[in-house]
Formats: sequence, C-alpha cells, structure tokens
Amino acid sequence: MKFVDEFRDQALAMGLAAAIAREAVPARRYSIMEFCGGHTHAIFRYGVHDLMPENVGFVHGPGCPVCVLPIGRIDNALELAEEHGVILCSYGDMLRVPASKRRSLLKAKAEGADVRMVYSVDDALRIARGNPSREVVFFAIGFETTTPPTAVALRTAKAEGLKNFSVFCNHVLTPAALNHLLTAAGLDVDAFIGPSHVSSVIGSRPYEYFTETFHRPVVIAGFEPLDVMQAALMAIRQLNEGRAEVENQYIRVVTRDGNRKARTIVDEVFERREGFEWRGLGAVPDSALRIRDSYAAFDAEKRFSIVTRSAPDAKSCECAEILRGAKKPVDCKLFGKGCTPDSPVGSCMVSSEGACAAYWTYGRFRQEAA
Repeated sequence: MKFVDEFRDQALAMGLAAAIAREAVPARRYSIMEFCGGHTHAIFRYGVHDLMPENVGFVHGPGCPVCVLPIGRIDNALELAEEHGVILCSYGDMLRVPASKRRSLLKAKAEGADVRMVYSVDDALRIARGNPSREVVFFAIGFETTTPPTAVALRTAKAEGLKNFSVFCNHVLTPAALNHLLTAAGLDVDAFIGPSHVSSVIGSRPYEYFTETFHRPVVIAGFEPLDVMQAALMAIRQLNEGRAEVENQYIRVVTRDGNRKARTIVDEVFERREGFEWRGLGAVPDSALRIRDSYAAFDAEKRFSIVTRSAPDAKSCECAEILRGAKKPVDCKLFGKGCTPDSPVGSCMVSSEGACAAYWTYGRFRQEAA
C-alpha cells in the first residue's frame, strides 16, 4: 500500500538505525520527546526503541486527548448522562476512562444511562435527528485534528435548526501545551517530534516560536516507524550542528500553513478559553476552545449549566507524571498490577494513544510488571 509498506521496510529501517548510530555522538545524550501518543505506539509496536543507540532516548509527551482530560470534565459527562438524562454520545476510549470513585461512562451505561459510542460527530447528529424528543449531547474531545469536524457539525445543527443537539466541548490546543511544558512544567528535553495529524491542520508555522524562543529543534513526523526514525535522525543532526529549526519530515501531508479552510471553520465556531485544566499539566492558559456566543444554543455547558470541579487522580497513579514526561509507565507501581487495560486506574492505560497502553499492548514490559 502506497505510503505504508515503504515506511515499514526492514532494510531501510536498519539503514536508518545505522545512520543514527553513526551520527549520535557517544559523549552526549539525546533526549527526544514525541509529543503525540500515536508516535509512542509506533515506537513500541515496531521496536523503534530497540533500534536506537543507548544514548538516544524517547520521552513520552501529553499528546493523548483522552489521557489529558481531567477527571472533573468526565464527572461532568457522567452528570449529563445520569442526572439530565440526555443521550450522551462519545468516542469509545472515553467510555472506559475512570472518573471520581473509579466510575466511568461504561459503568453508567451498564446501570441504565443512555450512553452511546460513536465513530464520528456525524453519528451524534444522526442520533439527534432520529430522537427529536430527546436531548443529545456530543462529548467532544481532541486536539486540532478532531476540532474541524465538531465545528462542521455545529454549523450543520444551526442550519437545520436541530434544537435537541448540543456539544460538550473539550477541544484542546497543542502549541499551548508545548509552551507550558517548556515553561511552567520545566521540561528538560533536547528536541521534539511534532505531531502529524495535528500539523496537517495547523501547519508547521506555529512551532517556529518554540525553536526561536527555546532553541529546541522540532521535527514533524508521520506515524510509520521509518517516519519516526528519520525524524530522530533529523533532530540529532540539528543538535550536533547547534541548530534549532522546524523541519517537516511529513512533507507528503503537512505544509507550513496547514489546512486553511479547516482553520477558518474552527475560528467561526470556536474561541479560546482563558484557561483549561489538563491532567498532568494543571491549569494551562489559552489551551482550549469554547463555543462562541453565536452558537450558544448548541453549547451543552450553557444549556445544562455545567460547573466543573477539580478532582484528584487515583491514589498512587502516576499518569500525571507520565504525561509531563517526568516518568515512564514502568515507574508507576500500579502498572501491570493494579492497573491493566482490563481494569484501568488511570487514563494512560485506557486510550489507544496512552503511553501505559503502548507499554502493555506490545508486551515488552509485561513480564517486568508481573
């Protein structure tokens, strides 16, 4: 398959591994954060981690939208489903994330709440059209990648006069999180592998601020194993040469200006929140979106007077530290013991983009945790 098979070629992978080994200066260490959870899973699924020299290490970042959503917002979703009796539509991963007292939307569904898994916001629109006497709320999450479809759905609902449809908006912004990591969180890494799908929307331009201000290279990479390896090589070369630039390995998809049409639609429907709580990062200024007043009739927070209260993570769960890049999943004493995909304690073990799920799914750390 074009743009897949050739990026999983074993001979090319070994050639890239050899090039990285040649160019990684033995006397120094290279710490590279892959911001996106999709990259973390690629690293472990294809064994990229094992092809790196000992002095080149990956640090897992907060680029998992399910993982970074704070417990208080999931409590709000439970409140919508259980107390307001809405049809709550959500992506599958969100159903299993533990909220306060380890309750989840899946448990609420088992107890009678009308919670439905959807594959897209269009599914939620169809449910609203088919149930005109019921309130239907779409639990919107995600970075810049999933924001445009939500914006289109809100435009559609407004055009159709779909009065029983609303959105509980939890869309968050990548550059704000990156800025917070480098300032308030005090992250100490040498370079970043930038997210691919997010960058296809926002482009490579927003990362130029970070290379200029913090002198950290950013290399945008695709999700295939050779994408990640080539990006690591590009970052190492920059560091060796004393450069800090935005480089785009994912040129088959990402441009400097991204998808202008998608950004225009998002700007029409959403505006920035002054602050938003992230699991692991705390309150991050200008890091999330809310629905503009012109679409207030479709804003679930206003329609149902939602008030979010902070709630602590489960005791002994290290998900917050993992999302900050301060710890790895195996540093958590619950990993593989009290916390597994069948019985997750933290969101990092639930999501298909979570770091703990990556460590567990591909098996290499199971024996160590047993």
